[in-house]
Amino acid sequence: MAKHVVVSLSGGMDSSTLLLRALSEFDTVTAVSFDYGQKHRVELDRARTLVNYLLIHNKIINYQVIKLDGLADLLNSALVTGGGEVPEGHYAEENMKATVVPNRNKIFSSITQAIALSIATEKKEECSIALGIHAGDHAIYPDCRQEFRDADDHAFRVGNWDSELVSYWTPYLEGDKFTILKDGERLCEELDLNFNQIYKRTNTSYKPLQHTIETHPGWTELVWFSDYKSASSVERVEAFIKLGRPDPASYADETGPVTWEHVVTEVTKVLESHE
Repeated sequence: MAKHVVVSLSGGMDSSTLLLRALSEFDTVTAVSFDYGQKHRVELDRARTLVNYLLIHNKIINYQVIKLDGLADLLNSALVTGGGEVPEGHYAEENMKATVVPNRNKIFSSITQAIALSIATEKKEECSIALGIHAGDHAIYPDCRQEFRDADDHAFRVGNWDSELVSYWTPYLEGDKFTILKDGERLCEELDLNFNQIYKRTNTSYKPLQHTIETHPGWTELVWFSDYKSASSVERVEAFIKLGRPDPASYADETGPVTWEHVVTEVTKVLESHE
């Protein structure tokens, strides 16, 4: 197994758990996040706060945010600034195609491959690229399919010297989002980290909401909350329900903050409608 790894850290639950797994199994960990004009760019703030939390707890990570300035103005997707409304409901619904970002995984993979190959050739040792792909990846996203990954890998190897030094690490390939969260619970114990502190520093919501709340007597702040209606949030909440513990992330709707019990009730209705 390689000693070095590059993790694409979105700030979501899956990639954050993957980061913990990488810290557990590799000697050096590089993590990169991408700012491509996403509406839910609060995920970048979450990624940074998570990395800072881990650094404070003596987990060494080389972390960079890759800015793809100007890209949002040229992309047609509901997920980027200026795009249409992000749809709500279950991932299985046809309208979720609106959340596809053209060629996103190809853009990200090209940069990640370049970083991994640079680490490998500098250290003269194999470097892995960590992918959080799992059995719950959906047909809505063509760049999550195996055919895409095989073709992308072939292009990388044809186009680069020493590409044999780069490998792929996919520990959750046979699992689902619940599998990932369950492993996160195990990893927090192994790495002596607080589960709630880790997962409150993640964002899975495609439609995060801001509300002004009183944080101290006489003091208010504009705070980001996760929604519980967009498909990504529904899938996350389902995993926490299966795990049997509340999500430490804060949730809200258009009216304001809501309780975890309310979130569970509403998401359960969505899940039951697709059984």
